[in-house]
Amino acid sequence: MTKIFSRLARIVRHRWRDERDIRKSIPPELVAQLQRQVAASERHHTGQIRVCIEAGLPTSYLWRDATPRERALTLFGKLRVWDTEENNGVLVYLLLSEHAIEIVADRGLNRHVGPGQWQHLVAHMGDAFGAGRYQDGLTQALDDVTTLLATHFPTRDDGTQHPNELPDAPVLLGDLPPG
Repeated sequence: MTKIFSRLARIVRHRWRDERDIRKSIPPELVAQLQRQVAASERHHTGQIRVCIEAGLPTSYLWRDATPRERALTLFGKLRVWDTEENNGVLVYLLLSEHAIEIVADRGLNRHVGPGQWQHLVAHMGDAFGAGRYQDGLTQALDDVTTLLATHFPTRDDGTQHPNELPDAPVLLGDLPPG
């Protein structure tokens, strides 16, 4: 009985949240700033960064008791972050209803960066988000990911610009079909 009550409470918490919650936590000015920061970051390395923020999980995820990590992995595929030339895409995923943060990096970058480094980065974001400082947390996360990508996948010495393979704008609730 407790498990059923727990699942229903989770469903209500996720359905209670909507796009207004994202707009309140991540206002349009911050969305524009994050887009500029991703674009600036990608001039220093050959990787690709996507930021995705959701208020709550889709109902299909809630019914099967899926984790935020499962959703992040699905979005990593849907947003084609896995499909970069050098396998060095990174998804920064924030689920507001559970205060969950997930970072999914492609295999090229994961060859160089261990789970402990990712956990450390997520912990810094969590501190800022817990205090309601979403701008600070996201800005710091992008700075940290930029450092990792620039270390392991720097821009080419010949001065040629690496093509921008993915959009720089953050993905917010409503930008993707449900599921």
